[in-house]
Amino acid sequence: MSEGEYKITDTQGRFLQVVKKGRKLNDPDWTSGRILLSNKRLVLAGNSGKRNIPLSSLDGLKGRYDVNQAVASVSDYLSIEFDNNVVLLATNIDIEEFETDVYGALLDQKMILTKHPAVEGGVVQDTDWEKARIKISEEAVNVAIASGTFVGIELDDIGSVNRATRTVQGEQRTVLEVEHTQGETSVQTYISGQTRRCSLLESLLRKGERKSKGGVELNEIEKEVLMALYSGVSPFEIPDFLGMDVDEVESIFDRLIELDVLEEVRKRREVSLKTRGRNIASESINDK
Repeated sequence: MSEGEYKITDTQGRFLQVVKKGRKLNDPDWTSGRILLSNKRLVLAGNSGKRNIPLSSLDGLKGRYDVNQAVASVSDYLSIEFDNNVVLLATNIDIEEFETDVYGALLDQKMILTKHPAVEGGVVQDTDWEKARIKISEEAVNVAIASGTFVGIELDDIGSVNRATRTVQGEQRTVLEVEHTQGETSVQTYISGQTRRCSLLESLLRKGERKSKGGVELNEIEKEVLMALYSGVSPFEIPDFLGMDVDEVESIFDRLIELDVLEEVRKRREVSLKTRGRNIASESINDK
């Protein structure tokens, strides 16, 4: 490895190219081999040779790209785009873990500008833009602001991600407006920076947005519980408010926690709504 380069992940897996220089390939097939990720490149080594893909050339990470049955039959893989090419990777380790490693290699310790909170509880805040650095984990995009503030944007608690053009330190720039939860308050954190950096961050944040908006089948009683919490009723008051047994309410809390709709604040059943729960409750109230 070159000076300053270090290994992040080294595993076995499969890979195939589905787009070459902008042209979709006909009936490609998987190649087995070694997949090595460093802080500077991705190496794919099979029987036919070794391919080095500089991380600086990666344009984005995508989901499924089922071009034929050989691809569609693989349950989990990652699509990477670079120089008008698309290559699919299926690893022996958990693909979510590998995807986190790739995002980390691309974004960890990179500099951005952030405004936090830009909006808090629906109220626009008089907050300045500050320099910050990013750290990616499997659960969150962590933002360390130069002034000493630390912001954790949990990927499964993102309500919305919007791309806008705003004035940032006197210049018109692309800004990502990320709605998430801080404590029990809905806030928006604004992020700006280099175009490629923003695009990669947007791809990761939108993955979290899709997850929090994923469909959940709830019965009417469970929706009533969510609407009560959304309206400000204390978790401890839910049984009396809805005329239900305490054990029944706690059973509903357990199920909603498993579905990632609620999170447990502490034992003896104090809970708070997650973004997915707020979305469901809001939609249920609007349907009434």
